Amino acid sequence: MPWPDIAAPVRMRRIALVTPGGSLRDMLVLVADAGVVEIDQVDQEQDLAAGAARRLQHAGQAATTPALSPRPPDLDALEAACRYDLLAGEAQLEARSAAAVTRSAAAALAGWAPASCLPGIAARIAPVGGTVVPLRHPRGMQAPTLLGGPAIRQSLTPLVQTYGTVPYADLDPTWLAWASYVLMFGMMFGDVGQGLLLIAAAVALRAGRPRCGRRFRAAWPFVGGAGAAATGFGFLYGECFGPTGLVPRIWLNPLTGPVTLLLVAVGAGAVLLAGAYALGTVNRWREGGWPLALYAPSGIAGTSLFLGIGILAGGWHLHRAPLLGLGGFVALAGLVLAFGGFLAEGGGGWTGIVQASVELFDLVVRLGSNVVSFARLAAFGLTHAALGLVVWEGTRALWHHGGLQAAAAVAVFSVGTALAFSLEALVAAIQALRLEYYELFSRIFVTQGRPFRPWHVPTAVGDEAPVTDDADCSDGKEGAACLPG
Repeated sequence: MPWPDIAAPVRMRRIALVTPGGSLRDMLVLVADAGVVEIDQVDQEQDLAAGAARRLQHAGQAATTPALSPRPPDLDALEAACRYDLLAGEAQLEARSAAAVTRSAAAALAGWAPASCLPGIAARIAPVGGTVVPLRHPRGMQAPTLLGGPAIRQSLTPLVQTYGTVPYADLDPTWLAWASYVLMFGMMFGDVGQGLLLIAAAVALRAGRPRCGRRFRAAWPFVGGAGAAATGFGFLYGECFGPTGLVPRIWLNPLTGPVTLLLVAVGAGAVLLAGAYALGTVNRWREGGWPLALYAPSGIAGTSLFLGIGILAGGWHLHRAPLLGLGGFVALAGLVLAFGGFLAEGGGGWTGIVQASVELFDLVVRLGSNVVSFARLAAFGLTHAALGLVVWEGTRALWHHGGLQAAAAVAVFSVGTALAFSLEALVAAIQALRLEYYELFSRIFVTQGRPFRPWHVPTAVGDEAPVTDDADCSDGKEGAACLPG
């Protein structure tokens, strides 16, 4: 797949669906069955006294799953036969038909569709005289967002979509968001044994086992990635169900090197923030060009301030005066750019200067707090190691006495490990999500997009509604209860 398709939402096209006026319903039935076009709807008053919507309201069946008949139905017959699914479909079709623009015996509807679907749409509606006319993207109108890609990418998109819809102009950070999430989780949950359990759980979810867990199958990339990261950090920490000595320690013991772990956690957070600033700068440029990218706090201005503070910290640590001078210059440039952007938003004047000064101070304070916030990666990593140590020391103390106390040691180890696993996995998952949303996504996104919502109503082919004289729908039963057979 080309990299632009990986890094951006699915390319959308503004289109008009045009057909002879007498074929409008036939075209809409075909478009609804395809389910790949989002049709604009215009809010307007219309007379539905004899329409399908009023019949549904009278029957109290507004929530019925809709379907469409391939031929124009008799609404009285549908109501008598309790075919509320077809009535619901006709109500939606009536609303779209009312929004059509009619000129010289032709009808047209505007909407959005994925660019790759246009040939298929045109071929589908051609038999009824319909055609697809590409339109220019209206100025100031945001296209809907659809995140496509392979199935595994679709499993990862909830991490981003839970925060908000990616604006159509922005890059899609799904893969990077997943990678940073599992990295942070692993640093807080470093244990080889427990990481392997998570990998096993991911394999089971992927295979659809157990049956009761099939609704969580889409989460297997998160569980598997988190397990792999936890296993890797477990080798670094020398932890396997606690400090059992089952695996060698490659790096450090979190409990004996907390300062080093803290510095590494803050450093990892700085790297992740740098990546967020880079994506934010690209997104600001795609949203509003160079002016927005230059002055936005999540653009070049904020990036310069962040980079300058980092160079200052490096110069101070290494005792290098040139680095101190360079860092100060870069940070000052970022402050000036950010102040200019805040002043423009404030409208200038003394009020704008005061507002810009306050926002600039807030920007600096938040930047420092955001970096320090990543210290929780070390804090919860220490907590996880401490719980493992408590369980293991209690197990050892009982095991050496033998007999019944050895059996108690097994119970302590099993129950303690299960509790530590459940508690720490939940905490690490929540804290990683918190860092993802508040520290990283807040720089990548500054606006919200709108999701692509194609109109999809299936065609009820071969399921014609019977007309019966004795059907009684006055008891409010669901439409499915009145179907024949």
